[in-house]
Amino acid sequence: MGIFKKDPLQIIPFRTYGTDEHLYLKGRALEDEDIDLSQKGWFNLLVNSWKQFETDEIRHCKLKLVVASGSYYRIKTDAEGYYLLDNATDSLSELKDAKGWVNYTIGYDNYKGQRPININNSFEGQMLIPHENAQFGVISDIDDTILHTGVTSRLKWKVAVNTFFRSPEKRRALEGSSEFYNLLHSNSKSGISNPIFYVSNSPWNLYRYLEYFLRVNEFPHGPLLLRDFRTPFDKTPKMELAHKYHEIFNILQTYPNLSFILIGDCGEKDPYIYLDVVKKYPKQIAGIYLRSVTHSRRMKKVTDQLRDYSKVPCLIVENTRDAIAHAKANGFIS
Repeated sequence: MGIFKKDPLQIIPFRTYGTDEHLYLKGRALEDEDIDLSQKGWFNLLVNSWKQFETDEIRHCKLKLVVASGSYYRIKTDAEGYYLLDNATDSLSELKDAKGWVNYTIGYDNYKGQRPININNSFEGQMLIPHENAQFGVISDIDDTILHTGVTSRLKWKVAVNTFFRSPEKRRALEGSSEFYNLLHSNSKSGISNPIFYVSNSPWNLYRYLEYFLRVNEFPHGPLLLRDFRTPFDKTPKMELAHKYHEIFNILQTYPNLSFILIGDCGEKDPYIYLDVVKKYPKQIAGIYLRSVTHSRRMKKVTDQLRDYSKVPCLIVENTRDAIAHAKANGFIS
């Protein structure tokens, strides 16, 4: 924006999930910093990255949220600009589209300021309600599972290079992963879509970046669950459980009658988290896929731990062809 112009306002609804009787809607109210995710050139990419982290959130502002039925709610953002509607409600079953998505709009409520508001103050959000007859759900990591980040590199320098100096259009999905996920998503004896949940330790600041990456690489549409970006001065309560544990447990508890496939990588904590999840929810985990990494010491530890593992079907994925063959053999895809 120009030096003397004030940035317009926007709202970024996050893709969430809920049930027929429970709304869980989340997003963030921010100034529009004019971020162009398709820009090229290292300087433009660095500026875009700075804008994503140096957010100007709209604190304690009133919003009006309208669900597809016409029901509306008045809510306020918190000190970091986030909004959250976590409400029991009447049945939402008739509001779902064919794939289980409930649509809503949200805007600033009776805004009296001088700033313009993007897209006529009507921002569209979605919440997923999986079909009761879905064959299974998928909970997937993103970093080094479908998107190469370099999280196992020394001092994690590749993470910074990939995040700050490469556009999401230039970030290619790991080979064959989009095909594998679409097979898991669409395969069901009844023709019903299986829900995909994406969980990442990336902060919410990168939501648009990762959503864009998933879209341009044609991954199935699904909730995208990130974490809060904590600073040394952050006074908000810290979660008792690690982010990934917290999100996986929430999903399993929300859908106790649905089994899940867990997909991650061998690079950091995924193997240990997933095996622990199996201990706590043995009846809900149908299988585990862990993509191999180039870190030989970590690979040896994971391979040794899984050598005689038999509680659920489990595969260390060297290439996607092996994963597809394994999934067919276990009845996950046809």
